[in-house]
Amino acid sequence: MLASRVMRLLLLEDDPILGEGLRDFLRVEGHSVDWFQRLGDAMLMAGEPYDALLVDWQLPDGSGIDWVRTLRRRGLSTPILMLTARDRLGDRINGLDAGADDYLVKPFEPEEMAARLRAVCRRSAGSASDLRRIGAVEIELSGRTARLEGRRVELTAREWAVLEALVLRAGRIVSKTDLDALVLGNDAEVVSNALEVHISALRRKLGRELIETVRGMGYRLATT
Repeated sequence: MLASRVMRLLLLEDDPILGEGLRDFLRVEGHSVDWFQRLGDAMLMAGEPYDALLVDWQLPDGSGIDWVRTLRRRGLSTPILMLTARDRLGDRINGLDAGADDYLVKPFEPEEMAARLRAVCRRSAGSASDLRRIGAVEIELSGRTARLEGRRVELTAREWAVLEALVLRAGRIVSKTDLDALVLGNDAEVVSNALEVHISALRRKLGRELIETVRGMGYRLATT
């Protein structure tokens, strides 16, 4: 089943049982998850276009909270959810002051984590208009609707997922690998050219100029 919004997530959790469980849960939710157990490995991926980071505080090779503080100083605005066993008020304040958008104390239920993740991502996008206009196309994210010259265009669930993934990364090139992971996930029934089929359908329904193919790199949504 597709999640209401598919996301590419970085999960930094050194506990193998918890980390594997959270990764698998989020993938079932429809998200693409890169799971790391060491801070050094996660730091190498910090420049990737993640939609949110889930970061453990205490790690075998460093401090998650120090990394969060560094990322914020560098101007990273990506939503961050801190995961930790530290439950004292002072620790929560330190985590939030370091730049975390929310703070989740272990043990917790995966469903709560997913709900908090959705909440921090909504808050992060709150300053942006929910209605996107690109030429004659109007895209309303909350209503999951698209219109061409004022007329509503019917999209399948996967077509919408492709469009939403590109809208949320407007102006950026999204690789075919990332789109496959975000939209198609691990669905064994999906054929190898499924993404191209959905892109072609979106162009047919909303205009060929809406989605640009960047040869050898991926796809990019038009901005005007």
